[in-house]
Amino acid sequence: MNRAPGVVILVLLTGLGIGATYFVQHISAPRIAAEQRLIDSRNLLDLLPPDSYDNQPLEQPLGLAGIVLPSSTLLGGYRVTKSGQPSAVLLRSQTLGYEGSIELLIAIGANGRLLGVKTLRQSETPGLGGRIADWPNAWLQVFAGKSRAEPGDAGWALKKDQGAFDQIAGATITSRAVIHAIHDALSYFDEHSQQLIGSSAHE
Repeated sequence: MNRAPGVVILVLLTGLGIGATYFVQHISAPRIAAEQRLIDSRNLLDLLPPDSYDNQPLEQPLGLAGIVLPSSTLLGGYRVTKSGQPSAVLLRSQTLGYEGSIELLIAIGANGRLLGVKTLRQSETPGLGGRIADWPNAWLQVFAGKSRAEPGDAGWALKKDQGAFDQIAGATITSRAVIHAIHDALSYFDEHSQQLIGSSAHE
């Protein structure tokens, strides 16, 4: 019995199935990518007051990748504008905690004051330093409104290090790393405001 026609039909059906799967994936890819961008956007932009910007900050990246600072590394950043005027920058920062790297998103207003801080990735001890990932985060909210000058460079430290801030209970190393990374970001903004927002800070 000649089985060739059956084999040919099977091959054709398999090819059609693969082609249909590829076609569906191909036409779905842009929608999936757009949905992922929306998720990323919400995750990154919820630090900003809704009425503080009208651009798409994630489409205005700043060339900051791999900038090494005293206690952290800048991984990137985004410019935030409203009516064409700079209103803030978002800086992605990486520092070393107790268990490993901690990635932060740090929002700084055009006046040099901190708008907020959010943890994007971390591997700290659950129940201790791992609480840095909680959102909203009461400990991180303490820094909102601060600047490099308030409390001043020396003040950007734990109280046990003669600084101005309390630590997360039981997480000295995590707390110290985050405070130093925030100070690094504020210092970098202060010294590079022309590059970041196109004008001098504190105007």
